[in-house]
Amino acid sequence: MDKKILVLIPCYNEEENIVATVEHLQSTCPQVDFLVINDCSTDHSADILRAHHYPFLDLPVNLGIGGGVQCGYQYAVHNGYDVTVQMDGDGQHDPAYLMEVVQPVLDGTYDMCIGSRFIKKEGFQTSFMRRVGIRFLSWLIHLLCGKRVLDVTSGFRACNARMTAYFARHYAIDYPEPEAILAASLAGFSVGEAPVIMKERQGGVSSIHSFKSAYYMIKVSLALIIDRFSIHKVKGGKA
Repeated sequence: MDKKILVLIPCYNEEENIVATVEHLQSTCPQVDFLVINDCSTDHSADILRAHHYPFLDLPVNLGIGGGVQCGYQYAVHNGYDVTVQMDGDGQHDPAYLMEVVQPVLDGTYDMCIGSRFIKKEGFQTSFMRRVGIRFLSWLIHLLCGKRVLDVTSGFRACNARMTAYFARHYAIDYPEPEAILAASLAGFSVGEAPVIMKERQGGVSSIHSFKSAYYMIKVSLALIIDRFSIHKVKGGKA
């Protein structure tokens, strides 16, 4: 493969999942590089990463998913990667679909391609209440920028070098998945989706609990509305 592809794997307290996630990626897509971003985990994640000699960033403080992933994008820019992929460390994202997400970026179809579980509606579809919330956020993003994306909270996504460079400088800290879609669209980059099948979390505990879902929805909605009036089109993006 001529293009350099880097897979970023955010990791916070994923001691139960991270080895299986990396091994699955290595066996399925041996042609890509990967970098685990250990976001100051309080479990044994860092020890496990060291023991397996996996390449990883060991953040000294917890930056959250947005700050951690932005560090990964900065690493990708510094090391000249053509495509940067984000893939969760909890086993939900199947590397078998990685090239399905990457190919539209390699082809130049999209600057950012999101792996969507809602196109074919197969595999793990998340809970009913979360689907309602995701549908609302999808509607809100469409209202704010005219872009329709079905799976706005999917963290399975690929970016070309220009999109990666933009995110290395400007990336949402609190709610990066939906905010990144809005930011990319408003800045003039093209965003699309590719069908994937996801799995349930393979172990550990999700950072978004059910009792926090309504609070999360309110905060992310407000963040998106604020973003709408603070992001401007950049040179190099394309509508």
